[in-house]
Amino acid sequence: MQFAHPSYLWLLFGLIPLIVWYVFKQRNARPSLAMSTLAPFAHLGTPWREYVRHLLFVLRLGTIACVILILARPQTRDSWHTTSTEGTDIMLAIDVSTSMLAMDFKPDRLEAAKQVATEFVSGRESDNIGVVIFAGESLTGIPMTVDRGMLVNYINGISTSLLPDGTAIGDGIATALNRIKEGKAKSRSIILITDGSNNTGVVAPLTAAEVAKELEARIYTIGIGTNGMAEYPVMTPYGPSTQRMQVVIDEGTLRQIANLTNGKYFRATDENVLREVFAEIDSLEKTRMDVRHFSHAEDNYMLFAWIAFGLFALELLLRYTVNRSIP
Repeated sequence: MQFAHPSYLWLLFGLIPLIVWYVFKQRNARPSLAMSTLAPFAHLGTPWREYVRHLLFVLRLGTIACVILILARPQTRDSWHTTSTEGTDIMLAIDVSTSMLAMDFKPDRLEAAKQVATEFVSGRESDNIGVVIFAGESLTGIPMTVDRGMLVNYINGISTSLLPDGTAIGDGIATALNRIKEGKAKSRSIILITDGSNNTGVVAPLTAAEVAKELEARIYTIGIGTNGMAEYPVMTPYGPSTQRMQVVIDEGTLRQIANLTNGKYFRATDENVLREVFAEIDSLEKTRMDVRHFSHAEDNYMLFAWIAFGLFALELLLRYTVNRSIP
């Protein structure tokens, strides 16, 4: 056991003057009565209440000492404990092609996906989660980690300017698989978010799905985009503008990828549906696992608090019962 504020322990030396004061007070506080003889009282001895009177002072000193120890904040350090919880390995594969700037979501598809992904990550406290982004190429943004702050910060910083334009769905899955195969959890999942169809890259989407099947990794595919037409930002000779374009999502391929890996395909047509999709995935992806937690410093003052309370309560009880004084 260590103390967060060991300097407070010097206050224990303040008990010494109290003890000296008490002894001095007792030596000079005995009443006297002149009598011709003490023979009738010789066999009585010292009454037990005399000892109780001193015990009250000892209890008060014990209470003060415990309070000083509490102020010094006793702590236990460098301890491990294991808890049983639900967790899995998850890779988020997020499309960052320029089509994700379509404004059928508010403010656009990418920002809506980032917001919901952030909420999802924050709620999965016991999981190893990583992030892959893909457009014309794929890139590991964050390897699998339990650091929620790092994940949230990275997701919030994702933009369409990070990679060349295009939609390499197969490469995105392959990069996610390279990371997730390093995980130790029995359950492995990839959540793929895209708004288009594969039009570039080295690995075909279904080939990547076959590899995922061999690795026993489920892929949940999410097609993000409204039905029909959507507003897209475009640059004109007169400055930024918008243009209505047909929403084209290769739902057939996304559904095949999900079915092949025992996952599930979802179509998110607005922000509420996207949030419901992640909620459903959250309920599906739960695996029982033991997690070891390291506690660097933990306050451990409750024992002294209860002792102080007990000593003070006992002092009050004795003072107003067996050792009660009558004026």
